[in-house]
Amino acid sequence: MASTGFTDPRPVHVRATEQAAALIGSVRPADLARPTPCSAYDVRALLGHVVGGTLRLAVVGEGGDGLAVVPAVEGVEDDGWAAAYDEVRTRALKAWESDERMTTPARVPWGEVPGHAALSGYVMEIVTHTWDLAEGLGRPCELDPDLAGFALAVARAVLPDSRPRDVASPDAADREPPFHPRRPAPGNAGPYEELAAWLGREPLVRP
Repeated sequence: MASTGFTDPRPVHVRATEQAAALIGSVRPADLARPTPCSAYDVRALLGHVVGGTLRLAVVGEGGDGLAVVPAVEGVEDDGWAAAYDEVRTRALKAWESDERMTTPARVPWGEVPGHAALSGYVMEIVTHTWDLAEGLGRPCELDPDLAGFALAVARAVLPDSRPRDVASPDAADREPPFHPRRPAPGNAGPYEELAAWLGREPLVRP
């Protein structure tokens, strides 16, 4: 889709959900109370946020109103998060398959934007929350740096270098502002560390 004037986010979205699914599949019930860089979320709450946000993305891709979706997730068993995420991500991937979806306006919590912009915002969200989860689990695997590069480019395009603490996120049900003022990235930062710094996050685990 090079002639359209935007980068097609769908291939990146597929890879980002595959990475998230693999990490979520590694979560064990004993991990659910671990803290994450989202201070209001432990691992359980973060997983609920991810599943709920992905459900909202699916509804938007299906032509629904993203603001009408309440992304609260209840009733998931301790060992059921991988299945819950697989169900909603499969629905979301199908909802965003068509080329038409890329240019059709989508109503999301941060405004009405072209579909490709909405999906790019959610790619930034899932890539960032995958890093959050990896931090909470103690970095059990190496994350794809290309996904962080895409998410960082989106973040730099849509979020100013300095910003108020109430910038809306793709999931407006956050219990804390999701994008804090940018903090400096360390000199040897990789793409995920740069992404986290741009969004004002602090890693839980330090080398």
